[in-house]
This record gives sequence, structure tokens and C-alpha cells, in this order.
Amino acid sequence: MAYRSYILSLTLRVFGLLIGLMMLAYGAVTSHVFLVFMGGSTSIIAVMNLYRYVIKRFVEMDDFFESVKYRDFSRWFSEEHGPGDIRQLRKGFNLVNKTIKSINNERQAQFVYLQKILEMVDVGIIAYNVESGEVLWTNDSFLKILDFPSFKNIRFVESRRPAVFEELFETYHSNTMSVTLVLKQEALKVLISDTVFDVEDESFKLVVVQNIDDTLNRNESEAWKKLLSVMTHEIMNSIAPISSLAETLEGNIAATLKHPETEPLELEDLHAGISSIKKRSEGLIKFAKTYRSLNKVTKVNRSKISVRELFGNIDDLLKPTLVDRQIAINFVFEKAQMELEIDTYLVEQVLINLIMNAMDATEGGVQPTLTVSAEMTPQQRVQLMVRDNGKGIPLEVQESVFIPFFTTKATGSGIGLSLCKQIMTLHQGKIQLKSSEGMGTEVRLIF
Repeated sequence: MAYRSYILSLTLRVFGLLIGLMMLAYGAVTSHVFLVFMGGSTSIIAVMNLYRYVIKRFVEMDDFFESVKYRDFSRWFSEEHGPGDIRQLRKGFNLVNKTIKSINNERQAQFVYLQKILEMVDVGIIAYNVESGEVLWTNDSFLKILDFPSFKNIRFVESRRPAVFEELFETYHSNTMSVTLVLKQEALKVLISDTVFDVEDESFKLVVVQNIDDTLNRNESEAWKKLLSVMTHEIMNSIAPISSLAETLEGNIAATLKHPETEPLELEDLHAGISSIKKRSEGLIKFAKTYRSLNKVTKVNRSKISVRELFGNIDDLLKPTLVDRQIAINFVFEKAQMELEIDTYLVEQVLINLIMNAMDATEGGVQPTLTVSAEMTPQQRVQLMVRDNGKGIPLEVQESVFIPFFTTKATGSGIGLSLCKQIMTLHQGKIQLKSSEGMGTEVRLIF
């Protein structure tokens, strides 16, 4: 409607101008003074009116574009005054301003929201212009991690700490990398990753820095606390009775030396006490050796061995124990020529550990049976399995059985399964557990 109204008004004014010019021309040809005067006056009035009509609308549009140029979208154009087409034009301007203002508010809210999130994360972030070095944005964590004051250009870092500048802003890290930065004579271990992105004709670089020193220190501290707690518990369990028994024996010997006739020394008691001390001391040494074995295994010496030979070695070693405990064991493999390229000693240790655990799980059960088998996976990889029909492992502890020092046994050290996992990791393999209470347990070794 506004467009039609504008065209109609413009047409009428042009038509009026044509009439005035025709009157002026006709009066000039016929030498009619009145027509010349009327035609000239009408033409002048029509030109001025047409000029004002067109210019007024251009002024309105120019005013609007000026506000757009300076991003002044808060201005409101009056919709109550002026011709209908101008009111409609102003209404359109107001609608555009309102829409853009709404979009800007949403963007501003999102920016503030994102900024607050990035300020809260414990990761340093900085974005800067690649060419000028001007900092686009940085969070407090970045300044805190690297102990920098607030700065507006990365050249500030170059002048203060050239080595840090080189590592952070000059070196490209295609993947997340762990590097050590020297800050005030202190070494700080951090993870650095960066990426370059373009906005219009400018390139920006985003650098992310994460302090892993604190995390490593916290984890190391927690690990030491757990280790010391476990070792203290195990050592005290052995030392306390040794100390008590030694004190008792010392008292008996002292009494005998003081009153040899009334307090004779019972050699059998002395022998039994010394034997108990010896046994408990051996248990303490065994625990220390078992703990040390966690750090001992660092590499594998691979050699080819057939599954038949591997199972035969295990059978020969454990058969007496299985017979004594009245536990049946079956060795099953699909093909006689199946081979593994493994560290035989270490994998035998894993199988022995798993079979011993299975023996404990089936103890006291009805017809306790173990099955050790080998089969090929769909990916043509050999996997070994140890199954039992024992009591199974509770679901709530299944995820913890491979954690060092975790055990559900009264006399266990919690080392065996964690050592098995470490050995399988060294073979680029994995160990999987499947168990149900009352239904038994299956452990898979996948190479």
C-alpha cells in the first residue's frame, strides 16, 4: 500500500509539472502573457513540490542509513506524523531497528554467558590477531597460570619472556602437546594446543594452556597417601604380632636367666615362637617382593609358542595343586597349530594368577571346574579364556578388581590382577572380566 501511494503521489506531481510546462510552451508560442505567467508559476510550484516530495523521502532513508552506519539502533522514528507513505517507511525502519536490536541483545547475552563460562574454567585461553598481535580476548586463568599482568598485545610477552613467547605464540602445536615453561626460575609443565581461524579478512589464533603440574602433584600426592596407607597396614599387620611374640619370648628368657630352677625355659615354646616370627617375617618379605614386581615389568621379550605347549606348561605346573584341592580343569583349543607371539614367562604368570583366583572362587563349591580355552576372534586374533563355576564377583566391585592393592580376600595383597593388566598392556592387548554372583567368572585375554 505504501508503495502504491508513493507512485500515485509522484505521478500526480509529474503530471502537474507537465501541465505547467505545456501551458508555458503554449503561451510562449501564442504570445499569451497570462498563459505564460500561469504556466511558469505552475511549473515552478510543481518542480519545488516534486523536489520536496522526493528529497524528504531520501532524507528519511539517509537518516536511517546513517543510524545503521554508526550502529545506532536505539533510535525511534515517529509513526504518527507525516504522509502515509512516510509513516509506513518509518514503521519499516523501526521494525528493522527493533529486530537488529533484539539480535544484538541475544548475541550480547550469549557472549556474556560464554565469557563467564570461559572465565570459570581452570584452563587458560587467549585469542589474538596473527598479524598485529592485538589481543582479542583472554581469560583470567591464562594470566594466572603464566603469571602475566593484563596486556593488550602479545609483543608484551615477547619483551618480557622471549622463550615463553616463542613456545606459546610462534610454535604451532598441531596436537595437544606437553611442554615445560620456565617462569621466574621455576619450571611449569603445561599442555598447549592452538588453532588459527579467519574472520572476514583477518586471521586470529586461539591458544589454550592447561596447567598439569597441579593435577600431577595432586594425583601423585593421593597415590602416595594410598600407597603409604596400604603398605603401613600390611607392614603393621606383620610387625605387631612379631613384636608382641618377641616381647613374650624375651620375658620368658629373662625369667629363666633370673630364676633358672623355678622358671625353666620351654624349648618347644621357644621353637614355636621363633618359627612364627620366621613365617611372619617371610610373609612381610613376600609382600615387599610382590609390590616391587609392579615396577619390575617394563618390557616383553616375545617369542612364538603354540597354544598346546603353553597349556601343557600350565597343566604340568598346577596339576598337583588341583588334585590336592579336588578341582577339575579342562584345556580347550580350536586348532592344534594355534600360535601366540608373546612373552611366555609373563603370560604364564598371568594364567597362573587367574587360575589360582579361580581355584579360590570354586573352593567349597559343588563339582568345582575350571576351563582354560583358546579361540580366534572375528578379527583373527587369538584370545585366551579362564572360566570357573565358582561364586562369582559382586557387580559393585568388578570395576575395582584391577586397581593395585584392591582385594576382597582376607589374605590377598591386591597385586595379582593389576599385574596381569599391566602385562597385557605391554603386549598391546587387554583383559576383560565377566562375572555373575553364583554363576562363576570368565576372564578374557585378548592379544
